[in-house]
Amino acid sequence: MLLTIDVGNTQTVLGLFDGEDIVEHWRISTDARRTADELAVLLQGLMGMHPLLGEELGDGIDGIAICATVPSVLHELREVTRRYYGDVPAVLVEPGVKTGVPILTDNPKEVGADRIINAVAAVELYGGPAIVVDFGTATTFDAVSARGEYVGGVISPGIEISVDALGVKGAQLRKIEVARPRSVIGKNTVEAMQAGIVYGFAGQVDGVVSRMVRELADDPEEVTVIATGGLAPMVLGESSVIDEHEPWLTLIGLRLVYERNVSRL
Repeated sequence: MLLTIDVGNTQTVLGLFDGEDIVEHWRISTDARRTADELAVLLQGLMGMHPLLGEELGDGIDGIAICATVPSVLHELREVTRRYYGDVPAVLVEPGVKTGVPILTDNPKEVGADRIINAVAAVELYGGPAIVVDFGTATTFDAVSARGEYVGGVISPGIEISVDALGVKGAQLRKIEVARPRSVIGKNTVEAMQAGIVYGFAGQVDGVVSRMVRELADDPEEVTVIATGGLAPMVLGESSVIDEHEPWLTLIGLRLVYERNVSRL
């Protein structure tokens, strides 16, 4: 089976693939202080609970694919693959790794690995043109052309960042649970903040995507808008532009990139 690891700034998502099917997944906090040995123990604890895997670390794993937006974690995961999975082919997404998606930006090395991986999966699953909206630490909007090229995107503060900022900077405000309120017009401070987050971000998504669509294609109906990321469900029901929700888009992209590179290892 293939172990895929998507390291974000706030959370790390792990997925276990049996062929093209994701059979298990986990979500843990991203901690840049964890060492390779700590990460190995964590992986062993998670995977040891799965009936398809053996009791020893690495039993049943025949491939690993990793992308990370946190360089220090990528460094430690590289050490994990070397020390604990030495006989298992591993693909770490970084410059030089074959993705099959041309990157048409001023400096391709600036683009986060997860954003390219999302584009890979979007092209494979839905074709182009497409826009991927990823609700993570930042909310990112990534555009893929009709020819399957990554052409650029938009980065804005994410939902949790905005909630934290309100709690820190607002003298009479506090950090709240991100949840859908009873109505748009809040009857108390918490509901008013929740309404601002949920409906404010839905409006942002609709506005940004609508403008991107006009630049991406002559016919807006040709563009598929895909939502992913842990906080996507908060906005899905309120946005009018999202066509598809694929929570495991990045993990699927990692599987595809692994398959395109493993023969070269």
